[in-house]
Formats: sequence, structure tokens, C-alpha cells
Amino acid sequence: MIVDKIKKRETKNLANKKSNVDIPIGKWLKCEKCHEIIYKDTVRSNLNICPNCGHYFRMHIGKRIELVIDEGTYKRFDLNIETTNPLDLEDYPKKLAALREKTNLEEAVACGTGKIKGEDVVICIMDSGFLMGSMGAVVGEKITYSIEQAIQLKLPLIIFAVSGGARMQEGIISLMQMAKTTAALTKLDEAGLLYISVLTDPTYGGVTASFASLGDIILAEPGAMIGFAGPRVIEQTIGESLPEGFQTAEFLLEHGFIDKIVAREEMKDTLYQLIQYHKGGSTNGKE
Repeated sequence: MIVDKIKKRETKNLANKKSNVDIPIGKWLKCEKCHEIIYKDTVRSNLNICPNCGHYFRMHIGKRIELVIDEGTYKRFDLNIETTNPLDLEDYPKKLAALREKTNLEEAVACGTGKIKGEDVVICIMDSGFLMGSMGAVVGEKITYSIEQAIQLKLPLIIFAVSGGARMQEGIISLMQMAKTTAALTKLDEAGLLYISVLTDPTYGGVTASFASLGDIILAEPGAMIGFAGPRVIEQTIGESLPEGFQTAEFLLEHGFIDKIVAREEMKDTLYQLIQYHKGGSTNGKE
């Protein structure tokens, strides 16, 4: 048979025990856009942006706090609430425990107070590393509590959104968070307080359909994918091809869904300026 005539590749030279080549595991990553292999520390020192093509990698909550909040001023809200298992799924608690150990996060959002160039704010930051930033009961409660604290303290509210949508492991309970957060934001609006929503890659589903789209000002990071359902689902539903760049931040800016695309290195200054404008103050000597 032909198979019998195929010689096995000799591998004895590939396992050279005397080789001095040492490539550390987990030190490199591949850019999704330019496909270059990049040293992780290089990306981290560049605000999690590819130094070759400018592609934005997703950012951990801790790094995001360092990026926009004055050092030493962030104070986390300690709500002491546990994620429940309303559908009694066997693997759900195990998955949560594994993610907590891996990400060093309790849930998909961190909320608290802090200062941005001296200005007090209430801030919520979501993380895609925890069940794709999905919104369950705890995420909804933390965001709602933060909105209520912003009202009580009379502070601006800033939410960095990144999410695949409502958390399917919690069924209808997760969908209820859409109405819950929206109702709380109505009270914030009635109080005349500023809410800035920052959309990062990706922001989808029930999060987009609720609090992420209700900001007085909606910002986005370059290249962020934003929508309700994914492009493939939409194409299959309507039976038509979608425009090029559909659901990117740039496309949505052009069509009026968001107000401004802000680079990471400019995010802190931009947030500060918007807070000053809302207060009726000045920035850099200009009204």
C-alpha cells in the first residue's frame, strides 16, 4: 500500500538536549490584525496597543483604573454579594471559581469612586476576561448601586463597557438587569448629573441595549465592535450583505450613534475636559 511506503519523519535531531535555545512560555502573543508575534511586555508598556499596526488589545480592569484614575484614589464599593445559580447549572459555579482564580476578579465589573485629575467620579469598569463581560444579576446590581451612589454623592458617572451581552447562565434574571439599570439611569438624568459611557471592544447584546447606549456622552475606543447581534446573525436574518466596517466605532461615529472616538492615551484628559464642561468650568484656560 502507498501508506506503507511513506517514511516517518526523523525527529531525533529536533529534541536536542544540548540546545541553548530558551523561549519562555506565555511571553508572546499574536496580533489579530497584523498577525505579528509580539512580546507581551512590549504591548503592556504601550497601553495594550500593538506597536506595529495600532490594534487595540482588550484591557484588564486593573490596567484601566491605572489609565484613567489618579494614583491611590480608587476606592472599590464593597457590596459583599454573591453570584447565584438560578438555573441550577452544574458547571456554572465551577466556571465562576476557575475564572476568579485566573483573573483575580470577583465578577465581570468593578465599581467604585476615584479622581480624574482631581475631579471626583463614580466609575464602573467591565472586563471581557470574566465570562466575556456578560451581565448577570451581580453585574446589574453593582452598576445600579453605582448609579445610586452617583446620585447620592452628586458625582459624574463613567462606565467602561465591554460585553457579549446578558449572561445566559442566569436566564430571565440577566435580562431583568437591562430594565433595572435603565430605570436607575433615568433617576440620574432627573438629578441633572453627567453620565459618560465609554464603549470598548466588543460591546454587544443586552449591555448595548441598556446602559451602554444611554450616556449623555458616548465615547468609544478606535476599532471597537459595537452592536446588538453580530454581523453574521444580522446578515442571515435580513438576507442582505452589510456595509464595510459595519458595527465598528468609526462606522457608528459617522452615523451618529457615538459622539467621539478617543485614543487610550487621550482618554483621561478627554474625560476630565467633559467633566469640566458639564460643571461650566474651564480647561487649559479656555471656557
